[in-house]
Amino acid sequence: MEIIAVSVNDAARALGLGRTSIYALINDGRLEARKLGRRTLVTTLSIRALIDSAAIISDRA
Repeated sequence: MEIIAVSVNDAARALGLGRTSIYALINDGRLEARKLGRRTLVTTLSIRALIDSAAIISDRA
């Protein structure tokens, strides 16, 4: 089965950010999250979309 959502901690780990930054991205609408009981889950689709929308850094010399 495909993983469709991860915890805030796992999203932070995957993106190399802190939990506070993940919650800020959720509040800004840049990451999509769902509440299941007391847990907040971030959709993997929104994590990929965030990365895809980020600027590409070029190594051209």
